[in-house]
Amino acid sequence: MNRDDDIRIAQEFRKRQNRQILAVAIALFLVLFAGVVHKRPDIFGAFSSSVLFGVQAVFIAAFIGFTAMNWRCPVCRNHLGGDINRRLCSKCGTRLQ
Repeated sequence: MNRDDDIRIAQEFRKRQNRQILAVAIALFLVLFAGVVHKRPDIFGAFSSSVLFGVQAVFIAAFIGFTAMNWRCPVCRNHLGGDINRRLCSKCGTRLQ
């Protein structure tokens, strides 16, 4: 690979990393917000536990689906695992940062 490829790969990884961090923050906020709505029915009205649990499950499933599509190596397309600050792809060895 040449220098331009390395820069392109690093940029693509950075985009994926930023999207992943944003997705974690949004998913966490939405799941916690649903819990607050349950504990504080005076804010938005009363919702049953099963409805709020279902909403939380949908948020979590959407996050998992997004992560499965987003958090992949820009070169080999294999899943990058749990390390958000990964330097190398564990499958193909490509330098990501």
